[in-house]
Amino acid sequence: MEWALPDPFVIDLNVLPEAIDAYQHVNNSEYLRWVEQISWAHSEALGLSLERYQALDRAMVVHRHELDYLAPAFAGDALQLATWIVACDGRFSLTRRFQLKRVADGKTLLNARTRFACVALSSGRPKRLPEEYQRIYGGAVVNEE
Repeated sequence: MEWALPDPFVIDLNVLPEAIDAYQHVNNSEYLRWVEQISWAHSEALGLSLERYQALDRAMVVHRHELDYLAPAFAGDALQLATWIVACDGRFSLTRRFQLKRVADGKTLLNARTRFACVALSSGRPKRLPEEYQRIYGGAVVNEE
């Protein structure tokens, strides 16, 4: 599969019947669920699990989602979803980029971007990225150019 950026973190998805809406294609909310799913999977693969977040009293919460729906997916489609960390300011935020493709024809169905802000789990207030987040997330940044 050719991706927009090098070295993606990729998960395989299969469109189940419950993802289909009244228009007989994948409901837009399902794409957002998949974006969340791969974000957690990538963070865990990097060594930042929910347990690690809790131990550090920090979380990366969504500040902004941008989802561009380019073509529909249908029941039974095999898909691949890729993500990259494309920015980490080392202070309060990081940005992920996403690309969803249908395996059968390689067509891009979705391009998305999410900006996350760092907060304390205990209070919900903005907090600086812990050194561990800076090192791990910052070290995973892929240049978009």
